Amino acid sequence: MTLATLAEVLQPALKNGYAVAGLVALGWEDMRAYVAAAEGENMPVVLQAGPSCRKHTPLPIVGKMFRYLAENSSVPVVAHLDHGFSLEECREALDSGFTSLMYDGSRKPLSQNIDETARVAELAHSARISCEGEIGFVGYAQGVASKGTDPDEARRFAAETGIDAMAISVGNVHLQEKAEIGLDEARIRAIEALTDVPLVIHGGSGVPVDQRRRLAATSNICKFNIGTELRMAFGSSLREAVNRDPDRFDRVAILSETHDAMVAATRAVLRELGRPPRN
Repeated sequence: MTLATLAEVLQPALKNGYAVAGLVALGWEDMRAYVAAAEGENMPVVLQAGPSCRKHTPLPIVGKMFRYLAENSSVPVVAHLDHGFSLEECREALDSGFTSLMYDGSRKPLSQNIDETARVAELAHSARISCEGEIGFVGYAQGVASKGTDPDEARRFAAETGIDAMAISVGNVHLQEKAEIGLDEARIRAIEALTDVPLVIHGGSGVPVDQRRRLAATSNICKFNIGTELRMAFGSSLREAVNRDPDRFDRVAILSETHDAMVAATRAVLRELGRPPRN
């Protein structure tokens, strides 16, 4: 069994100069491919159930899927709730077997965000699992604008919540389809000068590969969340499978043809982030 908590995979990354991929899952086909890719690269991986996933599949079912994959994997796999918006939702994820809870209070006033995130961290730690919080606000491409993370607020947030990982807003944007948004490295350095909590970049698909690689090796950024670029790879391979024979209707046969392409795309993402030292 290789089910892991977020802290168990991020602390070695912080110490050894690499980052772990937080991969946004929407269904069985992509989460299975993510674990196969992680095994191929001998890298830990974080399977993430965000709002879109939860809207499609109930949390107790997602939890069973994540845990099944983890328990049959040769590499550490984290079952992670991404963007939990309430204590009740986080408690449901805990009860469903998740090993990491991300509480998102980033749109709330600082004191409220600290108080609520601290309650989720306490809930998680009492069950010996991990908690991620967000300070500043990471916006959306073609949507709500970001609010950059203030380094002093990040220091207070990390200290007063007891979180295991901290998502920050440093120029990153959710749902960005092209890797063209350079992160504000000066702001990253200012934040990591004030706290040693592992840092997380949401909207990692929009970050240029060279910058991902460099920051994974040289900064306290220990997790890049990747969703959009892998959804695009899945959509492209699915479209190709359907168009290859428009008369086919068996969903299992069609969906199975996305697997190899998804594994290849995911392995490329993992390689960009470095890897643990060999024992």
